[in-house]
Amino acid sequence: MPSSAAARPAIRVRGLEKSFGNLSVLRGVDLEVPRGTIFALLGSNGAGKTTLVRILATLLPSGAGTAEIHGHDVAADPAHVRELISLTGQFAAVDEVLTGRENLILVAQLRRLPTPGVIADTLLERFALSDAGSRRAGTYSGGMRRRLDIAMSLVGDPPVIFLDEPTTGLDPQSRIEVWSTITSMAESGTTVLLTTQTLDEAEHLADRIAILHDGTIIQEGTLAELQRLLPAAKVEYVEKQPSLEDVFLALVEDPARKAAS
Repeated sequence: MPSSAAARPAIRVRGLEKSFGNLSVLRGVDLEVPRGTIFALLGSNGAGKTTLVRILATLLPSGAGTAEIHGHDVAADPAHVRELISLTGQFAAVDEVLTGRENLILVAQLRRLPTPGVIADTLLERFALSDAGSRRAGTYSGGMRRRLDIAMSLVGDPPVIFLDEPTTGLDPQSRIEVWSTITSMAESGTTVLLTTQTLDEAEHLADRIAILHDGTIIQEGTLAELQRLLPAAKVEYVEKQPSLEDVFLALVEDPARKAAS
């Protein structure tokens, strides 16, 4: 790959807007996601996270602005973009009647890939599901179903994956399993854009975090950079860094920022 192409961000968004009737959901979103990183889009319900992901995944047209995946315009070249991405929604999309292995084979066949059985076995091993591969997916725990769902989205090795609130409804142990899966994906070179309203999830996983509020990115940076936005609390001469929750609440509830908007 030419160095100029390798230097491009995996995802670039400029001035993205989207309205539904009189409701403005996205109001000029700008962001860049470096390749091979986990980027968390953090926001409350209704902040516009899912709308943004659906636009990036070519499922919804924008009202204004531009979005690129690996340099390819989402609106002008959607077919090429779809070859580069995969989307995992808030709820697992596995077929519970089929076995785990059969789910993976089915996706590989739909994508017309050679050796679907080999692909299925490789992904089952990668996601620690080999022992459960011959069992019906309906017998899986929540964490196992979600890991299988993510494995299905990686059939064909897309370089960019969107995870829309991937741990919704999971118990703590299942959530930890999914976190480990997401981390291993990034370590293997996959770019992950993760939407969440769970602050500790963003804090635990993300290389960079953007806070989406009222349809705009109000702050973006590493966890350390966001923590520095607030002064450290001092208790008995012990310095305490603000948590991501402190930063998030201070930003979205800032009366001066609300008045300016």
